[in-house]
Amino acid sequence: MFNMSALELSASIKAKTFSVPEVVQAYVEKIEETDNRYGAFLTVSKEYALTRAKEVQRRIDAGENLSPLAGVPIGIKDNISTAGIETTCASKILGGYTPVFSATAVEKLEKAGMIPIGKLNMDEFAMGGSSETGAKGPVRNPIDPSRVAGGSSGGSAAAIAGGMIPIALGSDTGGSIRQPCSFCGISGIKPTYGSVSRYGLIAYASSLDQIGPMGRNIDDCAALLSIISGPDERDSTCIIREPMDLYESTIGKMENSQRENGLGSHEALAGTRIGIPRNYFAEGIDDSVKNAVLEAAKALESAGASLVEFDMPLMDYMVPTYYIIACAEASSNLSRYDGLKYGYRSQDADSLTDVYRNSRSEGFGIEVKRRIMLGSFVLSSGYYDAYYRKALQVRRLILDAYESLFDSFHMILSPVAPTTAYKLGENIDDPMKMYMGDIYTVSVNLAGLPAVSISCGFDELGLPIGFQLIGKAFSEKLLVDTARAYERKFGIRNSKFGIPN
Repeated sequence: MFNMSALELSASIKAKTFSVPEVVQAYVEKIEETDNRYGAFLTVSKEYALTRAKEVQRRIDAGENLSPLAGVPIGIKDNISTAGIETTCASKILGGYTPVFSATAVEKLEKAGMIPIGKLNMDEFAMGGSSETGAKGPVRNPIDPSRVAGGSSGGSAAAIAGGMIPIALGSDTGGSIRQPCSFCGISGIKPTYGSVSRYGLIAYASSLDQIGPMGRNIDDCAALLSIISGPDERDSTCIIREPMDLYESTIGKMENSQRENGLGSHEALAGTRIGIPRNYFAEGIDDSVKNAVLEAAKALESAGASLVEFDMPLMDYMVPTYYIIACAEASSNLSRYDGLKYGYRSQDADSLTDVYRNSRSEGFGIEVKRRIMLGSFVLSSGYYDAYYRKALQVRRLILDAYESLFDSFHMILSPVAPTTAYKLGENIDDPMKMYMGDIYTVSVNLAGLPAVSISCGFDELGLPIGFQLIGKAFSEKLLVDTARAYERKFGIRNSKFGIPN
């Protein structure tokens, strides 16, 4: 079962090859045997998962029409609320916090018959690009445990790449689904902002955060996104009217989808216009990454797509704009952690002011403190107009630039990250170098657009390389169909899935 995709596993359960409790028990044992090497899980909810497994098995035996992922164990990133299961955002300040409600995304996947099996390690409050800033230690890349798994959803990526779970939920604020997927050789989808409810997602930067699926292939991710997407009256920013229908496409359905998007042809991708931002490949990118991504572009061209090079506008402003806005929102969102309402409270306090100061000083890690301070600075009197207001104006220009580009292209193809996974500790003390690792991903979040991350090869050390496809808002189906065409005809499958003990 460990070599099966999530969709294949669910089909085997329904065919009675495996029972749901048998599958859950096997994955729990796999985690217990394996995760001490990778640090992907913060919590394993064995009893809860086995109880849920029995309930789902009863529903299947009763003939209930559940989803194509029914019976599949799933890992949940630790910034997504799970009722009765500790949720800490990998931070000391939320140690011992157990939510009384689950996120809408978790409610939906449980209703669909999936089994949350545990909470996954991450960068503290999703602030980082390597999953090294969590209070309980870093996540290690199963491909090479001396290297990072990527961040901030590194635990989700490592658990999948290490064969400990078939599928997971992550969150993406500036590339936090796509970059770990690239580093670990798996697939992921960053959905359009407003297509998946953020209710129950513990906020980092509210106008940027989005929950999304991560899996071994794009089909698994598409099936999970079909489950968790859709309207939610508890989240006013969730503007989608109906859940997405991204389940398995037949060739006929795919051609219909392409015709609806102004495409249409005899070949899978004929008529599809893909933009290639040439300035993404000019400086600061490893040759191995550049070559692998351009080879992926040529592969899509051989399937009928046309490639058009262009210069991405405002490239020099994307990272500064992102970090000004993200840190400003973080400083506001994290003000609620004061040592009084929940989570960690300092024992070394003689006054209310001491409780606030000491609890936050002791409870937050260095990267979270750095971003709170940056955010407080750009929002402060005298600097608001000079920094934050200008960043909002540039964000509008970035969105306008994308809208103009999508008048010419159906999608944009680019690298996910300028490098493959680097050594643990290599960049942790150089925040500027770490932040520049987000150069290809943050603009997608600033514009609220969808993107998929697909593995496309390996560097000379055998480390995975990924590329991303970016589309206009709510074009997930077109992106998924294109990614499917690539994976099925040209896809590089990670040969280290199901790493032996």
